[in-house]
Amino acid sequence: MPTRETWEIFSYIVTVVGLPLAIVVFVYEQRKERRNESEEIFQRLSDEYREFLKLVLDHADLQLMRRDGARQDLSPDQAERRHAIFGILVSLFERAYLLVFEEDMDRQTRRLWRSWEDYMREWVRRPDFREALGELLEGEDEEFRHYILMLAAEESNRVAFQLPRAA
Repeated sequence: MPTRETWEIFSYIVTVVGLPLAIVVFVYEQRKERRNESEEIFQRLSDEYREFLKLVLDHADLQLMRRDGARQDLSPDQAERRHAIFGILVSLFERAYLLVFEEDMDRQTRRLWRSWEDYMREWVRRPDFREALGELLEGEDEEFRHYILMLAAEESNRVAFQLPRAA
């Protein structure tokens, strides 16, 4: 039967070795859980964007996949559908911004965010989307509004001053 001194030695061993090990394991598991949550959020957002692109394909008559912007000769019905689709897109971008964007991002989060920023830049290059932004951003998160308008200004300037490609 262990004596009192044996129990004290066991308690010292637990205190010196076991407790720090438990803390390290706990911290590691917490980081792993946060990383998994971030990846799950990103995956859900990516799935939503894929669904959005299916919606765009379902409305091919609006020519929303053209890089130079959609047709300008839209019927009232087509203009309304385009506006609704742009509204869905802005909502998706705002959700991505609120769930992923941080001022001080770690390497993984920054990598995930850059793909969303690329999507945003691709859309704000379109004159028809930029024109609709003013109305679409009413009531949206203020920081998100500032961010996407900054991207729109950057892309508008980049496109405006882009030199023709050499032949």
